[in-house]
Amino acid sequence: MTDFRSLIPFGRSNLFRTGFDPFAEMRKEMDRLSDDLGRGWLTNGDGGNRGFNLPRVDIAETDQGLELTAELPGFDEKDVSLDVQDDILTIKAEHKEDREEKDEKKNYHLIERSRGSYLRRVALPFEADADKASAHLEKGLLKVIVPRLATEASKPRQIPVGSK
Repeated sequence: MTDFRSLIPFGRSNLFRTGFDPFAEMRKEMDRLSDDLGRGWLTNGDGGNRGFNLPRVDIAETDQGLELTAELPGFDEKDVSLDVQDDILTIKAEHKEDREEKDEKKNYHLIERSRGSYLRRVALPFEADADKASAHLEKGLLKVIVPRLATEASKPRQIPVGSK
């Protein structure tokens, strides 16, 4: 039997180790890339106005319409705007603070709280009745209800059968 180890290029002889998965490193790198894909894509990371953060949402479709809950911590009602256009629900929340505080007693070493804009668009799977939509913001949770457009139930229509 031929020894195939002699055919392996220099430095790659560890391919035949027991339990070695040759695709493990590639899989690990692909996982890292997919985790990092969204970071910095829609936001600039420093809370500035050049990009948008995506609020986390829970979406449920019911017989009456759509129920959405979005996390918007630190926002007031005046900071949030909602609209429905072309069966797309748009949630936009923006901090509009233009003040600067200086405190000689505090030396910040880490600042993780950010100000910025949040934007989320959700395609509605039905024709919405935007006039009857409602929203409520309480303790950082925005709850939105978008009802379906009421359509008349189609009544069966009898078609008379005749002869010529």
